[in-house]
Amino acid sequence: MSERIVVNEVGPRDGLQSQGKTLTVEQRLEMIQALLATGIRSIEVGSFVSPKAVPQMAGTDALFARLPMPDQVAYSALIPNAKGYELARAAGARSVAVVLSATETMNQRNIRMSLDETTAVCLELMQQARRDGLEARAYVAVAFECPFEGVTPAERVIALTQRLFDAGADKVIIADTIGAAHPTSVRGVLEPLRSMGLQERLSCHFHDTRGMALANVLASLDAGVREFDSSIGGLGGCPFSPGATGNLATEDLVLMLNAMGLDTGIDSLALVDAVQQGQALTETPLGGHSFRWLQRQHQAHREATHA
Repeated sequence: MSERIVVNEVGPRDGLQSQGKTLTVEQRLEMIQALLATGIRSIEVGSFVSPKAVPQMAGTDALFARLPMPDQVAYSALIPNAKGYELARAAGARSVAVVLSATETMNQRNIRMSLDETTAVCLELMQQARRDGLEARAYVAVAFECPFEGVTPAERVIALTQRLFDAGADKVIIADTIGAAHPTSVRGVLEPLRSMGLQERLSCHFHDTRGMALANVLASLDAGVREFDSSIGGLGGCPFSPGATGNLATEDLVLMLNAMGLDTGIDSLALVDAVQQGQALTETPLGGHSFRWLQRQHQAHREATHA
């Protein structure tokens, strides 16, 4: 049997939060249903943040109430603070994720808190989630480079990751928030964590700003990571991080992993329909590096099936 890789789809949250068009709850549900049809079984649904700050995420509680296949899909929500945590728990979220930026300036620009203050909040939320029986997830953002401070010291990322695990995090996601990572910098963070025996509890989140996301996935696979974030059609980017233009496209990630003989459980051709639906809903051109090729294969498959 081939090795299982978890693809966590973040389009409904990270993909939509920076879009000019705000989708309704019904439209967001349509996107999720299209993703489920491809075989995706891990989805970041939305975030419980102030609708004034991120209007695209308003109504996430109503969305959680309507999610299909709740016992078969790993749905998660992003939370910024204790209030967001309580809203997520009240909405029935079973998995919550915090974001800890690895630099002082990014925390100040993002949530107007210091690195130490943000770390303390995230550690407490991880502990609370564990006490309440929820899955506790934590992003370490700008893990390789910060748009304000430059290269992030690997030692700081490693130390923050260890502190999050010590506080009860089930999973820590190492996030290349602005797409500045390269395979050598990825190995510089992940190999020490692997030597600590933590690789099975890690995930990675890459942006494709400089076209190196798939190369970074390969470096992560070599370091023992078996879970990755991606966004349908490359949708999204961090609204608080200049230069963070687009996530790793789910179709690129799945096509590569499937071609390598790894088990994602996702139909790469079915992703074409999900990308096209995402384009229609957001009124934004979407598609990763492989999308045009996948479109042609998808069309050929349809013609052969109906011949």
